Amino acid sequence: MIAPARRVAYEVVRRVFEDDAYADRAFAAAAAELDARDRALAQRIAYGTVQRVRTIDHGLDELGRRPVRKLDAAVRAALRISAYQLGWSDAPAHAVADDAVSLVRAAGLERATAYTNAVVRRLAEGLRALVDALPEGPLKQSYPDWIFGVWQRDWGFDEAVALARAQNEPGELVVRAAEPVGEPTDVPGAYRVARIDPGLLAAGRIWPQSRGSQLAALAVGAEDGERVLDACAAPGGKATMLRGAVTAVEVNAGRARELEANVRRLGAHDVRVVNADVRALPERGFDRALVDAPCSGLGVLGRRPDLRWRARPLPELQLELLRAAVERTRPGGTVVYSVCTINADENEAVVDALGLEVEPLASAWPQFAHPKRPEFLLTTPHRHGTSGFFIARLRV
Repeated sequence: MIAPARRVAYEVVRRVFEDDAYADRAFAAAAAELDARDRALAQRIAYGTVQRVRTIDHGLDELGRRPVRKLDAAVRAALRISAYQLGWSDAPAHAVADDAVSLVRAAGLERATAYTNAVVRRLAEGLRALVDALPEGPLKQSYPDWIFGVWQRDWGFDEAVALARAQNEPGELVVRAAEPVGEPTDVPGAYRVARIDPGLLAAGRIWPQSRGSQLAALAVGAEDGERVLDACAAPGGKATMLRGAVTAVEVNAGRARELEANVRRLGAHDVRVVNADVRALPERGFDRALVDAPCSGLGVLGRRPDLRWRARPLPELQLELLRAAVERTRPGGTVVYSVCTINADENEAVVDALGLEVEPLASAWPQFAHPKRPEFLLTTPHRHGTSGFFIARLRV
């Protein structure tokens, strides 16, 4: 009998690396029948394996004595989740080995069961020491070289390591709420909680949203009576925080439907959803705009385990969207540019290329002032314990 959590984690890992599935979607489908305890364990194993797969595969290459890329897919997935449990949890080796063998046998690969069992035993004996002996850097922390290289270029080696480590660990769980529901934080309306209350979520009384994300919406400074544009609005966390008459634009039809549902759930009656590309939006004369642009996501890698393997910078698109918002904002109005990444190419460089006057934000939020450019805000996982967001407010 294979432990339900391990079976689900195995299925998710196969979907992510064989079918290029998104980890959260694959997990939601695979874990639908699990109870709360098994669901939490399955998520920890699946997401941890996806995050640390570069380090895991190095360990398997060294201790498995066969190249990982040449293994049968079922064997590879079973060994990957086994390696994660043996390297980064206290799971007993015998249980991990038994389930790995059973998963391989269930896949019709009886011939590979002895090999699987032997490799799991070697992992139990030697993986932690092997990982501990690796030099600090992207292999040890399991990141693509380019991501670690960006952080090292922008912040130096020690900060790059701190960022990498922080986004390999579970982050704080924060919700937005009108009434206290947990521990207050340094962002008004943001509460740290131990778990998401499904009843409060369904009723629209709370919304899972990091402090960094909430800060981006607060920085807009929207007031009642103003016309406000949210240029890239789905799934709606920021749009539903904005005051005034909000036009929430989303180019993807499916995400626009999701946005509409979330707006209704949260009772944001002043938010109007428009399924369109903001670059083609005919409306003009907004008082304020928010451009929460698509980006590489290097500030949210902790909660999106597969993103590090598919991320790419998007500075050209970001600048296009920012210019479109500026064109639709009245003279004297303001545009907030925010991205959930820690990459100067997508952050400061995009704002500098636009050439507008920057309205400093540090006096209102000194704890989040950008260390190098204090006219901007920058939240980081290793310094602030929240998702990484770059935030700039510009005068049109």
